[in-house]
Amino acid sequence: MQIMDNFNFAGQRAFVRVDFNVPLDEKFNITDDTRIRAAIPTLKKIIADGGSVIIGSHLGRPKGVDAKFSLQHILPRVSELLGVKVEFVNDCLGQEAADKSAKLQSGHALLLENLRFYAAEEGKPRGLKEDASDEEKAAAKKAEKANQKEMAKQLASYATVYVNDAFGTAHRAHASTAIIADYFDTDRKLFGYLMQKEIDAVEKVLKDTARPFTAIMGGSKVSSKIDIIENLLTKVDNLIIAGGMTYTFTKALGGKIGNSICEEDKLDLALSLIQRAKERRVNLVLAEDTKIADAFSNDANTRFVPVGEIPAGWEGLDIGPDTEKKFADVIEKSKTILWNGPTGVFEFDNFAGGSKAVGMAIVKATENGAFSLVGGGDSVACVNKFGIADKMSYVSTGGGALLEFIEGKELPGIKAIRGY
Repeated sequence: MQIMDNFNFAGQRAFVRVDFNVPLDEKFNITDDTRIRAAIPTLKKIIADGGSVIIGSHLGRPKGVDAKFSLQHILPRVSELLGVKVEFVNDCLGQEAADKSAKLQSGHALLLENLRFYAAEEGKPRGLKEDASDEEKAAAKKAEKANQKEMAKQLASYATVYVNDAFGTAHRAHASTAIIADYFDTDRKLFGYLMQKEIDAVEKVLKDTARPFTAIMGGSKVSSKIDIIENLLTKVDNLIIAGGMTYTFTKALGGKIGNSICEEDKLDLALSLIQRAKERRVNLVLAEDTKIADAFSNDANTRFVPVGEIPAGWEGLDIGPDTEKKFADVIEKSKTILWNGPTGVFEFDNFAGGSKAVGMAIVKATENGAFSLVGGGDSVACVNKFGIADKMSYVSTGGGALLEFIEGKELPGIKAIRGY
């Protein structure tokens, strides 16, 4: 398989699938350009070699052509970061896109309009009536899959080489993230720098594991993390449960949780996970105390109580000091660390202490030689908020793709390049 550093892009037109799905304010100004900056090294390498780049991305979840989701909003910033004027074509398909791609000179760049303006990108029918028959649904699905293949074929025709640098969409079998690779020979398709770094980071955690291996799983629902927790129970030495999931586990063990978030239908699941951890000799680390509030507000009245003794009318919004120390002790002794999900409602400064304590423990462990991987939107927001992102071994841009990769699922965007 080709790698970026060994490939000479001189004279080549590269279709580069990036993830420029960045947040915009009401005036369409970019509020966080992290994802754009992350892909710049790949684009610059191609241009420096004497190649040209055709940039493809999505923005948001449009249900058709919608000016609100136009990539034209981000064009100035892409040009500024890349250091060359990036041309734009207001349709990712069609004759204009084909002509502009064909005429691209070495060292030049072209940004295509939002790929998701076409339903064919995702391969899902749009506008199907709710009362459509099974036959109508099957026919629509078949037609859209054919459209998806045709879209991938046209996008591929613009270029001589395909580069996937969009790890954030690697779990989607979309026209531009997976299907397109079928139209390039093995030595003409490769991962960009960002994509390769993401893959290397996850595989270092899961396959080249220095022990003890500790995973910190936050989030509000056990149900949304069940697959990843079950997979991690076969790999980790310590599994720290944090965030809203804490209270489902606490109630399952007979504790009183007041008005705290809880999945009542997942109490048996929580108990089965506790049992599975015991069977696999995994140290399942649960909270001992919690910071409670009498309202879901940064200005609420607060106090610390044992996690299973939350009074009625109060809810747990963060871990307490005893739990901070308990979690930190485990983390600081670890050699591999995966953090996915905060310990509480970190968006409120009054309930960010636990997440910050976990972050600082990871920083200390990393300074002592541990490999730390932070992933998932809220965890990334945490390390950015606390100014410690650069003190982690790797901060993933992946989100859903990262979680599915850790769950052990096959990601279409990865398989399309390396075949497995």
